[in-house]
Amino acid sequence: MIAQPAHIQRDAFAKKGSTKDESYRDSISTVDKRGKRVWVYPKKPNGKFTRWRQWFGYSLLVLLFVVPFLRINGEPVLMINILERSFVFFGQVFWTQDFLIFVIGFITFIIFVALFTVAFGRLFCGWACPQTVFMEHVFRRIEYAIEGDWKQQQALNNGPMTTDKLWKKTLKHAAFFGISFLIGNTFLAYIIGSDELLHIMRDPSAKHTGGLIAMTIFSGVFYGNFAFFREQACTTVCPYGRLQGVLLDRKSIVIAYDHVRGEARGLFRKGEERSTAGKGDCIDCKACVHVCPTGIDIRNGTQLECVNCTACIDACDHIMRSVDLPTGLIRYASEDEVAEKKTFHFNTRMKAYTVVLAALVGVLATLIILRTDTETTVLRTPGMLFQTQPDGRISNLYAIKSVNKTHHDLPVHLELMNVDGEIKLIGKAMDLKAGELGQSEMFIILPKDQLQGMKTKLVIGVYTGEKLLEKVSTSFVGPINPNRP
Repeated sequence: MIAQPAHIQRDAFAKKGSTKDESYRDSISTVDKRGKRVWVYPKKPNGKFTRWRQWFGYSLLVLLFVVPFLRINGEPVLMINILERSFVFFGQVFWTQDFLIFVIGFITFIIFVALFTVAFGRLFCGWACPQTVFMEHVFRRIEYAIEGDWKQQQALNNGPMTTDKLWKKTLKHAAFFGISFLIGNTFLAYIIGSDELLHIMRDPSAKHTGGLIAMTIFSGVFYGNFAFFREQACTTVCPYGRLQGVLLDRKSIVIAYDHVRGEARGLFRKGEERSTAGKGDCIDCKACVHVCPTGIDIRNGTQLECVNCTACIDACDHIMRSVDLPTGLIRYASEDEVAEKKTFHFNTRMKAYTVVLAALVGVLATLIILRTDTETTVLRTPGMLFQTQPDGRISNLYAIKSVNKTHHDLPVHLELMNVDGEIKLIGKAMDLKAGELGQSEMFIILPKDQLQGMKTKLVIGVYTGEKLLEKVSTSFVGPINPNRP
């Protein structure tokens, strides 16, 4: 059952004494009553919003393909190396030890999505979602270039297999798979790094047969999505559309049909005074339906399938200009703006989300700023008492564990910062390999005059060369009366 939130929908026909057909709520637009897929042939859109979305989408595509090759202090701008559990964001390396940062970051993202959806609906879906950007600005454009606009595509698909049809279909699907393979390799660069990807590409393919097979399968998934699955990813798989039912309210900005101005619908007659004839500005041309990539009629109101792609706005504005009627019959607006002429304002719920979001961003920023290149723990060995050295000093045995959070090796050494004493490692020096955990044991030896009772708090500095990486606290156990012989 596909339904709009009850608080958003208003029966525009009630005031006019008409009955609104709401059968569209019983199924999604791309599946018929027998459950069979209804293939959508959207008309090629054109207009200012389409051009703006294209420029924005192409900018995102440039970033997608360029970012894996950019470096900050020798580290990638972005890399999500799931295989080695290493993640790089803006040159900062994060490991599984930074789990708290990931949790806070994920919660911050969820709150941001909620706030953004409450205020601006599915603006992300129409402008920045990878599914929409690739489908509408890449694959659909190739389809238009090879097979023609929607009517030509329908005729080609419904017609017999001819040499022209075979040639066009082969060319289109070859281009689709080639671009999918490029997309797959680009995503691989975000996982293993661009340097490793270029190294693999230079090697003979026989050395990476398994990887090539996996990449071909991965590319096939992209190809199947954009060549066949298409809008079903938005209408049946993506959960974001279903969030509208709980996140949107009458004040949220969506792509809305102005039913107050548009109803009752009626065909256009030149020279006719539409208000006198009892007609609204909608001339029932269905241009908004023809361009919709998910096959809906936006005049039915906010629907799960609507991805806010603005194609219907451009189509409607073009028709309105051609019949000399005001544009904006379909536009970005809230239900309150359409029905009650109320302007958009930041309501209490939006303010609450913003406060929570700002707090989470502050916590996340603090964690990132205070994050160190190493994470070290120094624990006194359980069950071991203090020892008295021949020179009268007191020693404790400690276990050291230190994680290197960088992508390069770090030789580290420890120094006491708040007392005079000696640190004596057992075994070789600690050379932390990139991204690995180093372990060792050591004695801390203190003169009796440095003891502060049975327990003395120690602050230990972790250094690489002269650079202080972090400070670690631990305790030192000594005799109750250290001055007693």
